Amino acid sequence: MNIAISNSSDKPIYQQLFEQICAQILKGELGNGYSLPPIRQAATELRVSIITVKKAWEELERLGLIYTVTGKGCFVAELSPDDMLQKRNEMILKQMVIDTSYYKSFGITLEETFELLKEVY
Repeated sequence: MNIAISNSSDKPIYQQLFEQICAQILKGELGNGYSLPPIRQAATELRVSIITVKKAWEELERLGLIYTVTGKGCFVAELSPDDMLQKRNEMILKQMVIDTSYYKSFGITLEETFELLKEVY
């Protein structure tokens, strides 16, 4: 598990942690059954609060990406390639709704949005 936390980011630390682990799971970098570090250990290694890590782990579990075994820890859920693709697309669409609303607030067209996206991509 490779995590890089930025204190200068606009995103809360728990969200940075959640998004990075989520991406690693959905890209298959953290396979089914992978054991996440205990919350206290992750907090110590990342130099963040336990509450921050707990919040990220809870969000991962809420989305069905990990599960908890009492007394054993948190593990990556058994996800088929189709499940991973579906979850990835759901998350991307959710973000696209937010982004599209922002773009529309500037009054740009869909075509202008595509052109700007091509430049960035």
